[in-house]
Amino acid sequence: MDTHTRYTGLIEHYRDRLPVSETTRLISLGEGNTPLIQLQNIPRLIGKDVDIYVKFEGLNPTGSFKDRGMTMAVTKAVEAGSQAIICASTGNTSAAAAAYAVRAGIKAFVLIPEGKIALGKLAQTLMYGAKIIQINGNFDAGMALVKEVADHAPVTIVNSINPFRLEGQKTAAFEIVDELGTAPDYHCLPVGNAGNITAYWKGYSEYSTDTATHKAVTDKRPVMCGYQAAGAAPFVAGKMVDNPETIATAIRIGHPQSWDLAWNVQKQSNGWFDSQTDQQILAAQKMLSQYEGIFCEPASATSLAGALQDIASGKIPEGSRIVCTLTGNGIKDPDTAIAQCKDAVPVTIDASLDAVKKAILDNI
Repeated sequence: MDTHTRYTGLIEHYRDRLPVSETTRLISLGEGNTPLIQLQNIPRLIGKDVDIYVKFEGLNPTGSFKDRGMTMAVTKAVEAGSQAIICASTGNTSAAAAAYAVRAGIKAFVLIPEGKIALGKLAQTLMYGAKIIQINGNFDAGMALVKEVADHAPVTIVNSINPFRLEGQKTAAFEIVDELGTAPDYHCLPVGNAGNITAYWKGYSEYSTDTATHKAVTDKRPVMCGYQAAGAAPFVAGKMVDNPETIATAIRIGHPQSWDLAWNVQKQSNGWFDSQTDQQILAAQKMLSQYEGIFCEPASATSLAGALQDIASGKIPEGSRIVCTLTGNGIKDPDTAIAQCKDAVPVTIDASLDAVKKAILDNI
């Protein structure tokens, strides 16, 4: 019999650092424990002496980092007796909410912007059986409606304004420290609603203290670098954006719900916010795929695009250890990926040895 302890989900793994009791029913799909991958080819390509790691959250059960927060949010909703959850979403939150609601045996209602959700995310949400409500408006309008509806209907909001979402998401920072042995020098993230950058900072801050002895384990915490799409960059503008627009649908948000919390992170970590054009974001997405074999969705690549820009300028100095969070899997948005690969459209040849051999030899 195998006596090794199995990883059974992030709540079980970090139970002593999360607000659950021994009797709490855990709603889990085995989320967390995602790979921290050191980039090998891109640092050589840019000719800089830096260690770049990517935390690939696209390998969570529903394909995004949202599972970390959702396992906690739904666990606590069920513990409180809730029979239904609700969220506004650009896609990933809706998929995660729907999956964890199914697991818990409760209902999920999701509000999404009509025509503004990537196909892979919509397919997931449909398959999980959530009640999808499309609105003629963007995510920010949906979020405002969700907050109003929750005052009139027996539903629990599971967007990142739910504090248990951040409790779950902070565990990604725990995993990074566990693997590296310390915090990185810089941590780069895509920023939309700004819950994730808030949660990582919370995780790094809390993990510096041992829960048993309450003594400091390390004083090191990273500089937090938040990157937005140029068309949806309220933190860069210093004010809310009413009509955000970007191909990176997961961060197409103009009124971040964690606005004040994220500004505090920037100040406390001596970090910064910056923006990337859609072209820069897509270039970074393609670079990760074609040089490292890592396929993330466009919004995820915003973190690497920003890191590369700041490495090139010297803002992030050589010799640094950098972690970039990749928030979602590339399969989430197949249309955008295919549109970038028009030069690689499959060719049709005869089903013969000579034809296949020629096709191979012509491309070696």
